[in-house]
Amino acid sequence: MKHDQAVELLREALPQLQQSFAHLPTRDFEEPSTDAMRSVLAEITGRLADNYPYFHPLYAGQMLKPPHPIARAAYALAMWLNPNNHALDGGRASSHLEVEAVREIAAMFGWTEYLGHLTSGGTFANLEALWVAGELAPGKKIVASENAHYTHNRISAVLRLPFASIAADARGRMDLSALQAALQSGEVETVVVTLGTTSSGAVDPLDRILDLRQRYGFRIHVDAAYGGYFKLVSNLAEDAAQAFSHIHEADSIVVDPHKHGLQPYGCGCILFRDPSVGRLYKHDSPYTYFTSSELHLGEISLECSRAGAAATALWATQRLLPLRPDGEFANGLACGLKATLRIYERLRKDKRFLTGPEPELDILVFAVKACTLQESSRLATAVFDHAAAEDLHLALAQIPISYFGENAWPDAPAGSKVTCLRSVLMKPEHLDWVDEIWKRLSHAASKAMKAADE
Repeated sequence: MKHDQAVELLREALPQLQQSFAHLPTRDFEEPSTDAMRSVLAEITGRLADNYPYFHPLYAGQMLKPPHPIARAAYALAMWLNPNNHALDGGRASSHLEVEAVREIAAMFGWTEYLGHLTSGGTFANLEALWVAGELAPGKKIVASENAHYTHNRISAVLRLPFASIAADARGRMDLSALQAALQSGEVETVVVTLGTTSSGAVDPLDRILDLRQRYGFRIHVDAAYGGYFKLVSNLAEDAAQAFSHIHEADSIVVDPHKHGLQPYGCGCILFRDPSVGRLYKHDSPYTYFTSSELHLGEISLECSRAGAAATALWATQRLLPLRPDGEFANGLACGLKATLRIYERLRKDKRFLTGPEPELDILVFAVKACTLQESSRLATAVFDHAAAEDLHLALAQIPISYFGENAWPDAPAGSKVTCLRSVLMKPEHLDWVDEIWKRLSHAASKAMKAADE
């Protein structure tokens, strides 16, 4: 889609919104100088050029996906009013849009009864999930895979809840034997299950963790901030598909619409299967709740002010692209996974590279083959630099060497990590750019290795 689509859509819609308030008296205060604002915008345009081209398919480094044009236009349109979804007084229309948008996300996971709302992002959404877990079982331990997002450890510390990291297996998933050993202590109340780690896209075996819950009794929080929307995708490998098929059995779920949901930052979502946890949030405010007897979103959120524009953009996107397994939105996710698997197969057959397990989502991690760990890490950095010089933007990551097999670097100490290359192919357009991406990556690798030999 053209980048000016959002501007054109906004240009058409804004006069209609302004007409809704045309009956009000005209403002008589002095407007800022257009020339002065134009000068500031010209300056900031130059400053913003100091960025990677996050919107382009040749940017395949971090988890950055451009918002859909309808999301940009709807967000900007709502910003003309700047609603606050903390209370109905501050965001009358956008609060209702949030309720409707969250209802569709919950339905994607198979829930019709739930408690949920949008947040400023996955970090705060996960904080609310662990806060509720702590309120239900004060002082009990939280556990998560060592490959889970680092915020779970940090959030537990903020909440003064004990936290333990559970070892991961060679595929980057939570190790069930290690989890069972932790559960036997009787101290664990909440297990964080990650469906889509941000390091390698690994999917924890939720279905098998649920079996452990029947035996030991604990709360399951699913952190699907990155991978949640893959619930709609039909081309997942068997293990990942099995895990996602059981997501409705979790006690709470986090998903980030600003990752795969085509939304601007920040837009996260927290859902609880048991609506009665809303009692934990209950509070009274002397000034925000006085014009309606309906539930205010601010009464079920730890955050106060929240952008109504985010809810508006999400609602508009989901109205255009419904969250259906056979829909256009789901097909876009499937395209990213196809692109990832195609490049993975090329890497696997190329003697210059070293691959780990087949990707479960659209994150691809690979190393450069070398005799020593240090040389492999150095070459990965060189490939990263040469690729960037050719406008192919990847990322570097520190990954345990066990991910690449026992014999990758036999002389390296156990538990060592290697600097490797990481690519996130989350844009639907990446599927059409596989050949171009591979051409530039291969050329960058040849340059790096030639320079190493000189």
